[in-house]
Amino acid sequence: MSFFQGFKEFAIRGNVVDMGIGIIIGAAFGNIVTSFVSDVLMPPIGLLLGKVNFSSLYINLSGGNYASLKEAQEAGAATINYGLFIETVIHFIIIAFAAYLVILQMVKLRKAPMESTKVKNCPYCFSDIPSRAVRCPKCTSDVNVEEKVQQRREDMLVRINAKNAK
Repeated sequence: MSFFQGFKEFAIRGNVVDMGIGIIIGAAFGNIVTSFVSDVLMPPIGLLLGKVNFSSLYINLSGGNYASLKEAQEAGAATINYGLFIETVIHFIIIAFAAYLVILQMVKLRKAPMESTKVKNCPYCFSDIPSRAVRCPKCTSDVNVEEKVQQRREDMLVRINAKNAK
């Protein structure tokens, strides 16, 4: 088996393809969150805090006076860009919250018992059988006999009551 053939078999397995799609969607989601925080969320917060633009908040460590962060960076001044850091922390919180919601839903789906995994006991041979089974696969007994008998009794009572009503 050649290297490329082995790689091809590995790459077309479901898990690898799913992971690749997840990475692509995750990157796109990261861009959406970045735009949401920078363009939608931070401007109103900055307005409420006195017309502050978070992306231009910085501390100049070089001692020079610069009108903006861009000028300081062009001049090569050492800066601490705490406004950009605040935006990045908000990005992280939103992405972490979204990941938490996805994981929470996956845990709920795993915990939910599937109908096919529920079992009941056969009243005749006491073996475990699927809850939706009508016949026991071991002894072939009709496991819903009691339910059928009860249904027949109810049907007979309805007929008797209908005859008496005439």
